[in-house]
Amino acid sequence: MTLADMPSPATGNDGAVASGKGSRAGQPKRRTFSAAYKARILREYDALETGHERGALLRREGLYSSHIADWRKSRDAGAVSGLDGKPAGRPGRSAAEVENERLRKENERLTAELARTKAALEVAGKAHALLELLSESADSGVKRQK
Repeated sequence: MTLADMPSPATGNDGAVASGKGSRAGQPKRRTFSAAYKARILREYDALETGHERGALLRREGLYSSHIADWRKSRDAGAVSGLDGKPAGRPGRSAAEVENERLRKENERLTAELARTKAALEVAGKAHALLELLSESADSGVKRQK
């Protein structure tokens, strides 16, 4: 068991809520509820008659009265589709955007590699010219035969 897999006593992270990896590892994961679950809980809540029974339902499900108020408002505003809600966070990137990003990074990598190759060839050409000059000066007494 690694350190990341062990429960954190400070945050109560048992691995079920947060993965323990990434920049937001210490923060709990926001709960999401399906539209069917919201509708079922609203039906159960409205069927109960006393505040004690309703409180027991909320405690059993781990919900707050604000959940019920928000879900009712959504239900009344847009019928059943109002319970769906929008997914939290930034919308995902399309396949074309992902491919463009991959190609852009590959292009940058290949451009840098080409620049290094050109610089190496330039250095090799200069070294060859220098060796040619040294060779000619050493052979100044003896003519080279071609």
